[in-house]
Amino acid sequence: MIRYALRCAQDHEFESWFQSAEAYDRLAASGMVACTQCGSTDVSKALMAPNVRQAESGAARPLATPTTEIEKRIAELKRHVEQNSDYVGPDFARQAREMHEGTAENRPIWGEARPEEAKSLIEDGIPVAPLPFRPSRKSN
Repeated sequence: MIRYALRCAQDHEFESWFQSAEAYDRLAASGMVACTQCGSTDVSKALMAPNVRQAESGAARPLATPTTEIEKRIAELKRHVEQNSDYVGPDFARQAREMHEGTAENRPIWGEARPEEAKSLIEDGIPVAPLPFRPSRKSN
């Protein structure tokens, strides 16, 4: 695996992992590498200096630290969801369906669903949406 710092034509910077340098080249040439902020496929490798230490603290910035506006907003969304709803893990589809049918108390929940479960919920008119982050906890 190889990690590249990337930049789109709009000067948005982001990072992504690839199986190899050749894999990146193939994906980029076929237009399958897209900017995480604007979706542009006009993407190129940016100058990368892994593990560069910050002058003030002398510590490297963890990759999980939000730096762009969109990363900060996703982090805020994650905090809001985790603080204001119940994490139900892989039981999400069943609980969402029961609440929709009125057989369970209606409350904000989040968790995981297999693609076929999510598709079935949507087809049945049950409002669900994917979240742009992974859970940081496994229980309430």
